[in-house]
Amino acid sequence: MAERTLSLFAAFRGTARLWGLAAAERRGVLEGWREALAGAAERVETYQVYPARGEADLLVWAAAGADEAEAPGTAFARFARAVAPFRQWFEPGTTLWGMTKPSPYVRKESSTTIDPLAGERLPYLVVYPFVKTHEWFVLEAEERRRLMGEHIRVGRKYGDVHQLLLYSFGLQDQDFVVVYEMRDLGRFSELVHELRATEARVYTARDTPIHTAVHLPRGAAGLLAAE
Repeated sequence: MAERTLSLFAAFRGTARLWGLAAAERRGVLEGWREALAGAAERVETYQVYPARGEADLLVWAAAGADEAEAPGTAFARFARAVAPFRQWFEPGTTLWGMTKPSPYVRKESSTTIDPLAGERLPYLVVYPFVKTHEWFVLEAEERRRLMGEHIRVGRKYGDVHQLLLYSFGLQDQDFVVVYEMRDLGRFSELVHELRATEARVYTARDTPIHTAVHLPRGAAGLLAAE
């Protein structure tokens, strides 16, 4: 795993022109689009969003190593070039992105930490922006560590839910992008419900909008193949 990685989550909506095509033609457009995207980053995965949210049909997760200073610019240029020929078919929407760095609250990575560049992708993906209050950042480091300790202990009870934390301070409107993968959305909802009662929750300023998506393995067309 690279020392630092970049992950970009980009939502897309099929245009009226795309939906005017026959199902077989839509599948062909989708396959061409996904083939182009495959060369846009070290790893690219596609997900179906609709009907979990109404403003997007698909979500693309593009991940690349970001150890070098020029890595973000290179990643953005490659992604933009890949999607440009398909803008008549796919209209871009919300994007969330950030980079990894070692956590100040744990000494080593957990077995449930997602490697964006390797490993199996689980069936469900949940992504959302996260903003802490000013009061959180002026707490003493030891107090933040105590509060996060409770948060981490709750998370460890749900070893079937994998997670990735991206840092985006000064890069987008949020402080973090929080990413989860799981096989059971019900279990994930239970985890979030339990986390709501932790003491650190009072320092959350915003953690919406939440994007829930279903993985589309290579060759799967999802809703775009519907007659």
